[in-house]
Amino acid sequence: MKIAIMGTGLIGSQVARKLAAAGHDVGAHSLSTGVNLLTGEGLDDALRGAEVVVDLTNSPTFDDASVDFFRSSVTHLLAAAEKAGVRHVVALSIVGVDQAPDVVYYRAKTLQEDLIKAGPIPYTIVRATQFMEFVPSVLGWTTDGDVVRLPATPIQPIASAEVADAVAEAAAGAPLGGTRDVGGPEVFPLDELGRITLAATGDGRSVVTDATAGMFAAFKGDMLTTGEGAHLATTHYRDWLRSR
Repeated sequence: MKIAIMGTGLIGSQVARKLAAAGHDVGAHSLSTGVNLLTGEGLDDALRGAEVVVDLTNSPTFDDASVDFFRSSVTHLLAAAEKAGVRHVVALSIVGVDQAPDVVYYRAKTLQEDLIKAGPIPYTIVRATQFMEFVPSVLGWTTDGDVVRLPATPIQPIASAEVADAVAEAAAGAPLGGTRDVGGPEVFPLDELGRITLAATGDGRSVVTDATAGMFAAFKGDMLTTGEGAHLATTHYRDWLRSR
C-alpha cells in the first residue's frame, strides 16, 4: 500500500520506518522535501498514487497562530488528498483535546479534528496521552533557578515509540470513522512525575507543588488520562528513564 506521511519529526520518522519495514511504499514529506501544507506547495506530487495519508505535522507555536496553522494545513491537505483519490486520512491528536477550550493549542488541535471529521475522506484519529520524551521540556517551562513549580495534574505518559506503533497500525488498517485513544500504563500527578524524573537523572532541582503553574494547571481532574476502551501501552516510565 502506498502511504504518504506528512511530518518527519519524532513520530513521523518512526511511523515511516515501521510502515516501510512492514512492506508498505512510504513517502515521508515535510518542508525539507518541498511540501508546504500552509500553501499547498508540493502536495499534489507528494500524494500522487497514495491510498493513505498520515498527518503528523505540528504547529511551530502553541499560541493563537496554531489555530491558523491547522486551519490552513488541514484545508490544503484534504483538498489535495481528495484530488489524488486518497481513501484514508489518519491524524495524531491528544487525549482530552476537546475538554480544554481555554487552552489555545488544544482548541487548535480540536479544530484539526473537526475539519477532518467534516471532510470528504474516511478517517481515523489517534489520540495519545503526553509523550515521555516531552517531560523534561515540561519541567523547563516552570523552572525558576533551582525550583520547578508543577501542579498535581494527573498525567499518563506514553513512550513515543508506542504512539508510533498505534499510528502505523491505524494507517495500515481500515478507516475507523472515529477516534482511538492510546496511553501509558500508569498515571502520575505531574509534580510527582517531575520528582521521579529529576531523581533519576541526578538533577539537583527540587519540585514545588503549585496548582497555578504552567499550561497543565488549566486541566482539571482526569482530562488528560484515558477512559474505558483505550489501548494501554506497556512501557513504564521508570523503565523508560533507565533505558535512556
